[in-house]
Amino acid sequence: MSLGFYITDLIFRKIFRQNAGTSWAIHHTSTIHSPERITRGKNVFPGDSPGVYINAANGISIGDHTNIGPNVGLVSADHDVIDNDLHTPAAPIVIGRFCWLGMGAVVLPGVTLGHFTIVGAGTIVTKSFEQGYCVIAGNPARIIRQLNKEECDAFAESK
Repeated sequence: MSLGFYITDLIFRKIFRQNAGTSWAIHHTSTIHSPERITRGKNVFPGDSPGVYINAANGISIGDHTNIGPNVGLVSADHDVIDNDLHTPAAPIVIGRFCWLGMGAVVLPGVTLGHFTIVGAGTIVTKSFEQGYCVIAGNPARIIRQLNKEECDAFAESK
């Protein structure tokens, strides 16, 4: 990240109080609700890409070395169908280690993505892919390619 990114982050989080509850740098066009409900691993900075929207009302866990692309949505809670001011309870979103969420992907409440799950650009993830080691794409998401588990695990051990 450039010095300009950190200066802009400082202005928006500390002066304008936008995303003030986060303890990491956020792109000024990203929005994070309930950042205290986000657990993040090593080298994970949700919202550092532009346009990211995160609602962590029911909790979100993100594993080490996971990348979140621009305009990604992580939505851990839906609104009540009658009273829009209420969030409905759901299981948290769990994202494994070494995952990659492509531009414009949306992950919905209760979804679990296993390690090394690559989410294609524009994908809508409505169900879990707990086994991981795959590329998913589409609306709704489906597996389009399996990854070599041994190759992925060897890569992870090198980090």
